[in-house]
Amino acid sequence: MEQHTPIRGRFAPTPSGKMHIGNALTALLGWLQIRSMNGQYILRIEDIDTQRSRQELTVEILRDLEWLGLDWDEGPGRDGDYGPYHQAARQALYEREITKLQHNHQLYPCYCSRADITAASQAPHGIASEGLRYPGTCRYLSEEEATIRKRKKPSLRMKVPQQRVSFIDGIAGAQSYLFSDGGDFVVRRADDMISYQLAVVVDDALMDITHVLRGADLLDSTPRQLLLYQALGYEPPQFAHTPLMVDAEGRRLAKRTRGLSLSFLRGQGVKPERVIGWLAWTVGLLEKPEPVTPADLISLFDLSKIPSSPIKISDETRQQLFET
Repeated sequence: MEQHTPIRGRFAPTPSGKMHIGNALTALLGWLQIRSMNGQYILRIEDIDTQRSRQELTVEILRDLEWLGLDWDEGPGRDGDYGPYHQAARQALYEREITKLQHNHQLYPCYCSRADITAASQAPHGIASEGLRYPGTCRYLSEEEATIRKRKKPSLRMKVPQQRVSFIDGIAGAQSYLFSDGGDFVVRRADDMISYQLAVVVDDALMDITHVLRGADLLDSTPRQLLLYQALGYEPPQFAHTPLMVDAEGRRLAKRTRGLSLSFLRGQGVKPERVIGWLAWTVGLLEKPEPVTPADLISLFDLSKIPSSPIKISDETRQQLFET
């Protein structure tokens, strides 16, 4: 008898700020995707950056999700076989995978400061979210140069092969990124903090995540993560990146517009069904912003309906949230 891999998706918020309407869209669409396939929905708290993460915000995220009616099968308060569900408690798992990469000679120590990289970089990185292109300075150090630099504790960088990485995104479509000279990325910082790129790959792989639905701001992180999946010997999930919400000038709503946190909406007396219906309307799952529950939308969910371009939210569109 043929065995089918269980469908598993996840929502992985960072508790460094209040959950806003853009986060809610990602959480809702991820929930609908998995529920429409009778899969398991996992909540994982990405608090690897302990300096920026706050416990009270984690509590508020849980409250926001429950308020919206988005339940989860595993995660905080619902322990399963794939925990811990907080990144801060998964350090040993990351170090194990780093050891694997070191054993296979896929990492190297980097002694460069941010100022060093800025001074050496002649052009921006081809992948925007990584910042300036790392010129590979420490990848080719002589023994003498390495000895001099060892006075400073290094970060660890991935040796990125010169190749093209292509994949099909469930919303954005065909994607292709060329890795040429430079572009080696950090997997562990000099202060021992694990990078997002490594942590998210290890977590998704070890939690048997089959579907990753997240914001379009992380689309260009995917090729680096695919390289890590390959290097670590794990099967990558299917990716889909939801469009960002922007204002009339194309600026991200979540960062620039006040009054769109879920706690604010709740405090203004906005009902969760109003928020769910409004979100579904903005991505074309409903013809008008009428109050509905997440369960009402399961049969209507179709990933192909979700637009790939940013969702422009005007003042008039935003006001629809507050109408009764």
